[in-house]
Amino acid sequence: MSHLLSKSKYIRGLQCDRALWLDVHNPRLAKYTREQMRRFDRGRDFEYAFKATFPDGIDLSAELKRNVDAYPERTAQLLDKEEEIDLFEAGFSYDDVLVLADVVHKRPDGTLDIYEVKSGNTLSETYRRDAALQHYVISHCREINTFSIVYANPAGGFIKEELSAALQEQHEKIEKNIAAMKEIIRSGEPATPTGQHCLEPYACPYQHYCAQGVRQMSLFG
Repeated sequence: MSHLLSKSKYIRGLQCDRALWLDVHNPRLAKYTREQMRRFDRGRDFEYAFKATFPDGIDLSAELKRNVDAYPERTAQLLDKEEEIDLFEAGFSYDDVLVLADVVHKRPDGTLDIYEVKSGNTLSETYRRDAALQHYVISHCREINTFSIVYANPAGGFIKEELSAALQEQHEKIEKNIAAMKEIIRSGEPATPTGQHCLEPYACPYQHYCAQGVRQMSLFG
C-alpha cells in the first residue's frame, strides 16, 4: 500500500485515535448496523444522481475497481490530455494521503472544478473537514479553480456551495493532523477509553471491541 491515510481514515482519526489505528491494522473488527448500511446506500444513490448530470464522465472505479493505488497515475494520464474532461472517483496522492474525488471537471485552461457530493441537507462541520483534506491533497497535485460541496436541497435537487478560500485556510492544520495520525498508525494500539466521542459525529464501528476491553478490565483489573 503506497498510502497511509484516506478520507475516511482521516475523518476517523479526528474522531478517535484508537479507531484510526484499528481502521488501519484490524479493520475486520468493524461492525456496522443496518441503519448505517442503509445510510451508505442513500449516499451512493444521491451521488449517482449528481454524477448523471455529467453524461460524458469517465468512472475510474469501473476500470480500476479496488486497485486504489492505481487511481492517481490513471487520473494523471487522463488529466494530461489536451481537452476538457469529467472524471468520477479521480485519485490524487500527496503526503501519504490518497483521496478519490467524486467529480472532477477539467477546464480548458487545465484548472479543476472539484465536486464533493454529500447526501445530507445541511453543510456539516464533518463535510467541511472531509473537503478540506481533499483540497489539501489535490491542490498539491493540480491547480484548483473551484471546490464545491454538493448536498441535498430539501425541496429537491442539489445545492452547490463553493468553499475554496475557506478550505485553503485549513491547510496548515491539516498538515499537522496528518503528521500526528502517521505517528498513531506507526505506533502500538492506543488505550483510548470509550466515551461520547464513540457516537459523534458518527457511531464508531469499533464500539463493541473497545467496550469488550472495558468489561474485561473491570472483571480482571
